[in-house]
Amino acid sequence: MIKSQNYILDFTHVYKDEDIEKIDDINWIDCSDIEGCDLYCSGLAREEIKKRTEKYGICGIHFIDSGNYHYVTKILTDRIDSKFSLVLYDHHTDMQKPLIEGMTSCGDWAAQVIMENKNLVQLILVGATNEDISQIDVTNKEKLVTFSVEELRNGTGKEKLEDIITDVPFYISIDKDILDRRYIETNWSQGHMPLGMLDHLLEFFLKDKKILGIDICGECQVGLPFPEYIEAEEKNSKTNIQLFEYIKKYRKDL
Repeated sequence: MIKSQNYILDFTHVYKDEDIEKIDDINWIDCSDIEGCDLYCSGLAREEIKKRTEKYGICGIHFIDSGNYHYVTKILTDRIDSKFSLVLYDHHTDMQKPLIEGMTSCGDWAAQVIMENKNLVQLILVGATNEDISQIDVTNKEKLVTFSVEELRNGTGKEKLEDIITDVPFYISIDKDILDRRYIETNWSQGHMPLGMLDHLLEFFLKDKKILGIDICGECQVGLPFPEYIEAEEKNSKTNIQLFEYIKKYRKDL
């Protein structure tokens, strides 16, 4: 019997040096032996990830390692069998043109969701730059609602909140590369958002909307020089716990 639906997907063992493992209400799923899953996800890797996460369902808070594995969000949301919207907090759009046809990657998975998932009502992208958003080229683009980093910084774009359809449940995906380096060290380029602003943006959905589940990625690069690695892990561990506790404050059902 599982103790909760919260879990860590451990692809790189990066969490072993964080305090997140001390949280009682979380399961540990070792994925370090899965081949063909770093940056790109092969068909065999996808099926193995599906198999290992199946018994936990979609609900809960899921830590899914570094941004290299953000495509896991597609694997999880593919399980949702009714209408829903995806809220994506990310410094990148993850809607690039695929470099390898037929494989899902950390850079194009969101494009696949918006183009292929028949149950998706909207994809709400928060935190990418205006320049990156302007380069999005996907079908079903009418399902896309964006809040750029420039709009967030300037306080504009609030009228677009009215474009969000709120009578469907939401799945939330957070890539911590949206945050400033004061709070996190990732293996990708990062934004400059304070953690308090991310909390505020999450509150809009956590406070009174139906939430199906939440995943969090954006761990640091394994193999950094020792002093830098320890510093990065301290930041990441603190931010992971703060996010977990903030979400739980609003949503004890997760």
